[in-house]
Amino acid sequence: MPIEYPGGGVLAEHAAVREKVGIFDVSHLGKVSVKGAGALEFLNSVFTNDLNRISDGQAQYTLHCNSDGGVIDDLIVYRNSASHLFLIPNASNTSDVVADLKSKAPDSIEIVNLHESFGVIAVQGPLSKDVIKSFGIDPVMDYMAFAHVVIAGCEVILCRTGYTGEHGYEIVPRWEDAAKVWDALASAIAPLGGLVCGLGARDTLRTEMGYPLHGHELTLSISPVQAAATWAIGWDKPSFSGSQALSAEKTAGAHPRIRALVSQDRGIPRAGMEVRSTSGAVIGVVTSGTFSPTLKKGIALALLDNSIKLSDHVIVDVRGRDCLAEVTKLPLVNSNVR
Repeated sequence: MPIEYPGGGVLAEHAAVREKVGIFDVSHLGKVSVKGAGALEFLNSVFTNDLNRISDGQAQYTLHCNSDGGVIDDLIVYRNSASHLFLIPNASNTSDVVADLKSKAPDSIEIVNLHESFGVIAVQGPLSKDVIKSFGIDPVMDYMAFAHVVIAGCEVILCRTGYTGEHGYEIVPRWEDAAKVWDALASAIAPLGGLVCGLGARDTLRTEMGYPLHGHELTLSISPVQAAATWAIGWDKPSFSGSQALSAEKTAGAHPRIRALVSQDRGIPRAGMEVRSTSGAVIGVVTSGTFSPTLKKGIALALLDNSIKLSDHVIVDVRGRDCLAEVTKLPLVNSNVR
């Protein structure tokens, strides 16, 4: 996945998604099949969210934690049935997810790494419905619902989700069909003023929404409680991997947490930069930072001391220069996912 495509550029690609439509080749994402009697119950005993909250034909965002509450990965689970589930983890974590699940699964459950068997293409933006409709498919779907449909003569999974904060879909074709489906989508967005989009726009879009990225806002040392991802935890479940550690952390309360920052000057925060209070005390670190094409300001997600509240002002050390930023509520732009 390139940072940007020729003839577009990050700013133009970002604007296309916010105002019209863009497509992303995110085939680097992992794909894993989990099949067998008791598959749903097994995954529910490992992942944080509660798969009983959704029905067949629905997808769910969840977290895969270790016993200490650290995040091995965050991923999407597609529930075909109680005995057949399809996972889309992050690319670099797929082998870790598969290995951990295999180490815990009973013999009756088959776990297969299908990373190279499928592509993933995201269609995002307010005109994404028109793109889907152009293939003779009813674009009206509940958020996080999925269906098996045909695009450009190829059978694909179509899911009403995405990672940009806009109305969108993610399409999962078999790998041998991926190029054909991509070309068809690229042709469909052209008359709508859409653009093919790269990693740069994907990052600016998700940071404006405050969506976490594994390795930045979610890590083996940054828990879901610290990352404000407790909405993806089924606290009423009897147990799941890391449940005791996460419950204890939630109860204790005195933990750092991910907050949004908006620059009050021309500084652009970047991951790894130190954050201080206005009195000079070190209070945290930037986990993700970029320039917001929508706000025309530098923005960031940062892991900050629990004492820092909304509307507080902090100092970000931007390459040796003190830059003022305000702690702000997420999302930084309106969400249109539903």
